[in-house]
Amino acid sequence: MIRFLLSRFLQGIVVILAVITITFTLSQMVPGGAIRNERNVSEETKKAQEEYYGLNKPWIVRLGLTIKHYVTLDLPDSYHYKGRGVDEIIASGFPVSAAVGMAGLTIALLIGVPLGAIAALRPNTLEDRGSTLAATLGICTPSMVLGPLIAMLFGLKLRWFNVAGWFDSSDWVLPALTLGIIYSAYIARLTRGSLRETLAQEFIRTARAKGASEGSVVFLHAMKLASLPVLNFLGPAAAGLLTGSFIVETIFQLPGLGQFFIAAATNGDHQLTIAISTFYAALIVGFNLLVDILQALLNPRIRLQA
Repeated sequence: MIRFLLSRFLQGIVVILAVITITFTLSQMVPGGAIRNERNVSEETKKAQEEYYGLNKPWIVRLGLTIKHYVTLDLPDSYHYKGRGVDEIIASGFPVSAAVGMAGLTIALLIGVPLGAIAALRPNTLEDRGSTLAATLGICTPSMVLGPLIAMLFGLKLRWFNVAGWFDSSDWVLPALTLGIIYSAYIARLTRGSLRETLAQEFIRTARAKGASEGSVVFLHAMKLASLPVLNFLGPAAAGLLTGSFIVETIFQLPGLGQFFIAAATNGDHQLTIAISTFYAALIVGFNLLVDILQALLNPRIRLQA
């Protein structure tokens, strides 16, 4: 167990360093920048700012300094948001994204798992076809279409919630519902396919032959194994939801990480772009490690070995 955790921790560090290197390299290929694009600023001021941020140094030196910032946890300042560190900006936007993401993930599980289970337990019936159709529509409908429809219905038509902004305690509902419906479609499809495959295995027939009730067979035996593909999906999905869906946060004008990332890309704020990308990569590594541990607990045949 300790060897497995140490191995995954070292692999995670390598992945995060690779993300920093790739994001830094790509950001240097983008023309312009937060300092170079500033107007009505003298050349002397630009040179002073470039020296302050180390932009006048060679590429490899700047890459080394960037990696050093993250290794020592002494994160740099943002180019665009003067006087604010990238860690401060992430700390201000992450609670909004996390609140919407956690609610969206909960909605997705509450809708997707029962929908997929009903379809798997009643194959080739009206319930199965209806659940499959609903899941297919959810997968095919992009958030840029579903979000405005939900905002139009519950915000403009029924006036139950605010259409945009982060002002009231209920402003998380519409963006979380948008994310939850989309992700519930994937979870429903995964649950249906995995549960049907599990119900056809030998140990399920053995449990039924021993006189176990159908509820015990489904919930105590089949669902434990059928949930493994769903857990695999939830690792990166949870990281994506917690860091904020860029499109959904833009539709509902939420001050989350998605908005900061778009602003960083638009304004050439490479430091903030690298920081948010690295934070997202770290969340994916952490959630994937958690998924591996949960899979080992649910399925004794899986051993945590390096």
